Amino acid sequence: MTTSTRGTAKVPAVLVLEDGRTFRGRAYGAVGETFGEAVFSTGMTGYQETLTDPSYHRQVVVMTAPHVGNTGVNDEDPESRRIWVAGYVVRDPARRPSNWRSTRSLDEELAAQGVVGISGIDTRALTRHLRERGAMRVGIFSGDAVADEAALLARVQAAPAMTGADLSEEVATKEAYVVPALGEKKFTVAAVDLGIKGMTPHRMAERGIEVHVLPATATLEDVYAVRPDGVFFSNGPGDPATADHPVSVMRGVLERGTPLFGICFGNQILGRALGFGTYKLKYGHRGINQPVQDRATGKVEVTAHNHGFAVDAPLDQVSETPYGRAEVSHVCLNDNVVEGLNLLDRPAFSVQYHPEAAAGPHDAAYLFDRFVELMRDNNQHSVSLMEGQRA
Repeated sequence: MTTSTRGTAKVPAVLVLEDGRTFRGRAYGAVGETFGEAVFSTGMTGYQETLTDPSYHRQVVVMTAPHVGNTGVNDEDPESRRIWVAGYVVRDPARRPSNWRSTRSLDEELAAQGVVGISGIDTRALTRHLRERGAMRVGIFSGDAVADEAALLARVQAAPAMTGADLSEEVATKEAYVVPALGEKKFTVAAVDLGIKGMTPHRMAERGIEVHVLPATATLEDVYAVRPDGVFFSNGPGDPATADHPVSVMRGVLERGTPLFGICFGNQILGRALGFGTYKLKYGHRGINQPVQDRATGKVEVTAHNHGFAVDAPLDQVSETPYGRAEVSHVCLNDNVVEGLNLLDRPAFSVQYHPEAAAGPHDAAYLFDRFVELMRDNNQHSVSLMEGQRA
């Protein structure tokens, strides 16, 4: 990626998809060039949380909502230390932000962080194209980077694809850190950072959990060095088929019977640990308005998603795995994609979506309470066993 931060209001830009379709517009954010996988997000709000979600690493995000940037940017809402999207595509950017919490405009923030974007294109047509043809490689070129379309297309087609990409270590913390419990400490959780969002340990801290956030490279010994009551595997970018190390660590956790909770990438890791396969979705689920059904209760939740891969598990039967029986607990009502797994013989479950849900919705917040219940029940069971042994 090459960028500059000069004024972009009238700088020409072009978006080139790997199948040759192009869209011409104006530069938005930094001027230069960038490459990634073109995906679309259906959320009408929460763009700051989207931009700073590490799961979007190496992806160019197309916003389906036409007006973006109305509330500007602040210093409270980022989900990580930086913007992770490779590029940004909007139709009608706000001319000026209007919100009491805003400290600067979105285009200023994109430019300051070197994120190349494009505005003024028909994002509905682009979204329909991606729905019909599937997510694909893309390049955005603006200013001096604009050249002959054939030459630009060749560069896009030479860019790496998302399939086979191993990206978790690129976005995860390099050093372990602790998020203290808010109020009385009740539990300790080891959270394996595969691309964790800041709101996730905060949601656990609200429930009296001290969260030890560990690098993606953490070993099973590192996990148990913090003496956890539970283990959490986070969201993150890339192809789960490459995630052999976290799969190995998770299997170690399952063997020990420690309460386990995974979200998004963590759901795919659990799927692999149980022996299921994973596959790439045609265009994925991204946004904060995805309908999911809890199959145990029949309740429909509106949920926040960001995933381009899914678990290949049978929907209508209980599966035998090396760790006991497993079932699909949640399913997407749009396309029947697996959205959750639950073990019947061990304290472990996962969901494919984001229950921390910044900037919303909050229908799935109860999943953190379920994790707390698993840890409480497991601790009580351990105490009962110890008392029985002493007797």
